Amino acid sequence: MAQQNLNSLLQWSTENTVAPGATQPSSDPARQPAQLDPALLAQLLGGPSDADLMRQAMTAILSPEMPQDQKMIAWDNLEQLIESIDNAMNLTPLGMWAPLVQQLDAEESGSRMMAAWCISTAVQNNVKAQEAMLATGAVEKLAGLVLGDADQGVRKKACNALSSECRNFQAGMDELVKSLPEDVWKGKAVDAAEMDSVDEVIGKLREIAARQS
Repeated sequence: MAQQNLNSLLQWSTENTVAPGATQPSSDPARQPAQLDPALLAQLLGGPSDADLMRQAMTAILSPEMPQDQKMIAWDNLEQLIESIDNAMNLTPLGMWAPLVQQLDAEESGSRMMAAWCISTAVQNNVKAQEAMLATGAVEKLAGLVLGDADQGVRKKACNALSSECRNFQAGMDELVKSLPEDVWKGKAVDAAEMDSVDEVIGKLREIAARQS
């Protein structure tokens, strides 16, 4: 396929190149250059960047006209893209953290679940993303989903996101502890670098998340 594309480009170039010193006969109408197929050009020059694809996915997710099944495809694409730490870091310059966190309040449970999933993927072992997420107020939102969302899938993904946010990130852990009611956690400080202590808090949240709706 690559050789076929290269041959097509060479043919186009040959057909649309005037030899040095050659002139167009005055009696002939000016010949218009042939148009190179846009799909072929995209293959040859490279398709949209990951940043472009992330923007496209978020545009689809936020569109009120987009059917939910198509939004779920866009969510899946976005989550796969931000598995790359470089793409996760790009959420900030692309201005995508705010709309991503806003989707935790979406009417559709599928969008709430996928928003939590994307957040979990973005912040895992990524302190810059953990800091960016914390600044959005997402920790309190995610804690609220774990404790009160009617959908079990949403609760579990929200719990995963909190686990990713708080491990080895003290500011995130402090915010989580502050966001939990005393009947879940009595407000005692937790060392975010001490995994047994982190697991104790997250374990309580996992028990809540796993309950039957």
